[in-house]
Amino acid sequence: MNQPDYTAKKISSQIIIDGNINKPVWQAAQWSKRFVDMVTGLPGMYNTQTAILWNDTYLYIAFTAEEPFVEAYQTERDSIVFLENDLEMFIDGGDCYYELEVNAANTIYEVFFIWKDVYTKDSRFDTPEFDVHHPQAYTFGGDYDRTGVSFWKGTHPRGIRWAFTNFDMPGLQTAVQVDGTLNDNSDIDKGWSLEIAIPWSSLQLLANGRSLPPVNGDIWNMFLGRFQKLMVGGKEINPHPAMALNSHGIYDTHLPEKWSKIEFIETV
Repeated sequence: MNQPDYTAKKISSQIIIDGNINKPVWQAAQWSKRFVDMVTGLPGMYNTQTAILWNDTYLYIAFTAEEPFVEAYQTERDSIVFLENDLEMFIDGGDCYYELEVNAANTIYEVFFIWKDVYTKDSRFDTPEFDVHHPQAYTFGGDYDRTGVSFWKGTHPRGIRWAFTNFDMPGLQTAVQVDGTLNDNSDIDKGWSLEIAIPWSSLQLLANGRSLPPVNGDIWNMFLGRFQKLMVGGKEINPHPAMALNSHGIYDTHLPEKWSKIEFIETV
């Protein structure tokens, strides 16, 4: 088996989610390497790191993000926060995956994706929670895939996903702390931090038959990344610089097979 990209250690305590990553539990955690450019694998333009812990009840994820001018103007839940700056976390569930994005104002954007090839009548996904007739259910082909022969299905071999933007992860907790002044570029900020907690009991579909909580040595695929809006000469640089724990070799976050392998262990 290939070596994991990150090893998440089990703890016995509960973590109060307030955005403070200077708590002893996070200081004692293993922090990841500096995130790299998602396409090239070169060091990211700003330092970004993550740490993951877990206990029998929760999955815990923390980020630290260097940023000289911390900005976040979108405050409505499920607004498209990646149009500005954000930190992102995806969890792969085999036939489905979950996306969570959070900005420095602690605005949450979340989507539950189900591959269209497994969403069949009376399948485990054919439930009122995932109603394809809901006004906030869409089809999705992938990042920047709506050109030429990929117009309808994108470029991923599995084709289209159903995207349920009305999904809210039960029990999700997020909190942010800004080391500086939000939306005030008259001074230089150090950056911001994010804490996330998700109950294992809410991850049944994403577990894909695995134990909840995990057992020692279980591997989950997760995307841990960051998007950064840049203005140069009064113009916005597109696409936004993307940084991640692991390079994808392509500008597309929606590739579960490229995500980081997170190993859950019970002992050091």
